[in-house]
Amino acid sequence: MKIGIKRINRVTITSTVALTAGAVLASGAFASTAQAAAPPVPKIVAKGGFVMNSGTGKALYSKAADTRRSTGSTTKIMTALVVLSQKNVNLKSKVTIQKAYSDYIVSKNASSARLIVGDKVTVGQLLYGLMLPSGCDAAYALADKFGAGKTRAARVKSFIGKMNSTAKSLKLKNTRFDSFDGIGGGNNYSTPRDLTTIANKAMKNSTFRSIVKTKSTTQKVTTKSGGYRNMAWTNTNKMLSSYSGAIGVKTGSGPTAKYCLVFAATRKGKTVIGTVLTSSSEANRTADAKKLMDYGFKK
Repeated sequence: MKIGIKRINRVTITSTVALTAGAVLASGAFASTAQAAAPPVPKIVAKGGFVMNSGTGKALYSKAADTRRSTGSTTKIMTALVVLSQKNVNLKSKVTIQKAYSDYIVSKNASSARLIVGDKVTVGQLLYGLMLPSGCDAAYALADKFGAGKTRAARVKSFIGKMNSTAKSLKLKNTRFDSFDGIGGGNNYSTPRDLTTIANKAMKNSTFRSIVKTKSTTQKVTTKSGGYRNMAWTNTNKMLSSYSGAIGVKTGSGPTAKYCLVFAATRKGKTVIGTVLTSSSEANRTADAKKLMDYGFKK
């Protein structure tokens, strides 16, 4: 009888230990599953959005990512990319500012780098004027400089052709440009996915990266008389001051485009890059971008 009791006790003890261990394991598994739960997908005001891991190219978020939309001044990312992709581009080469550039921004009521007719401005300085204050005059000057042809119209047409050729080389099927600055004739469009691809390509260029992360700059340019003047430009991308780790890229707006933003940020060695198109206000596009970057870093 005593032997039997001992066996029962051993079985009871063993079972209790097993049950306890099982409960601990189950509890640990449950906690692990809870920790691994995916972050909630954010809701954005913008009609289109896309985010990817810049390093791997993996898509992290998508909303109407392949729907063609007007891009506003985010077009200028491609303008800069084309310039910086020119063979042996000389950033110190000087461009004389023409009256045509000034007349253009007046006629279009366009954003301006406030370039002065007759000043000699370097290509590098024009890129700052293009990307920080979103100067359409700077965009015109660059298109005139880097397009091919005997007339200004021919050179501009040639430059826009280079923009479309670059889009084609990146295998972008939903992107087309009919302007150097986003003020097109109704045939200037892209998608959140395509614009993100363009920006990611541009961000591989050290000059571009340095420019788009700059909050403000003062550039000394040569005047017509041979003297100097200082040009002060502030970046329209407020994310640089309001989002930790932000490194770019470009704002955009317009009657059709509404409010757009191509954005990028780096945290703990991870860079996320993305686009929102057709948001309803400047505040909403910023809020949209912050939501998407937060989400991208959690993924």
